[in-house]
Amino acid sequence: MYAVIRVRGTVNVNPDIKRTMQLMRLTRTNHCVLIEENPVSKGMLQVAKDYVTWGEINKETLMALIAKRGKLMGDAPITDEYLKGSTPFPTVEKLADALLAHSFVYKDIPEVKPLFRLNPPKQGYRTIKRSVQNKGSLGYRKDAINTLIQRML
Repeated sequence: MYAVIRVRGTVNVNPDIKRTMQLMRLTRTNHCVLIEENPVSKGMLQVAKDYVTWGEINKETLMALIAKRGKLMGDAPITDEYLKGSTPFPTVEKLADALLAHSFVYKDIPEVKPLFRLNPPKQGYRTIKRSVQNKGSLGYRKDAINTLIQRML
């Protein structure tokens, strides 16, 4: 499962890239979404690669992301009590296991907001105009997405 974060803003964005990011629900800077790894999502990430960064999320980071930044309609936090009553998973840890095993989809939780609103990263981005391979912040960053998300929580 990929965690995708929008790094760059909305000014002067190509309409095709703008539409792709709308389909991924990345409408604002520092928003994060969880996307399954399949050919369609990889194609969408390649279209938006100059505006987003992504990588494989691990269990600890996913649990922290859901617990701290997961929201329901009305900005209520996602708690273990809510999960126990409305999903087959009693805790955030069991939900994270199911999400990583691809047996459950995050947006299938009733009344959940399908994105995470994050703070800008502590110590900032390196640069938002170059890829990770060129000492920047854009593009595919493998497991380093976990450290970025931890800095943004």
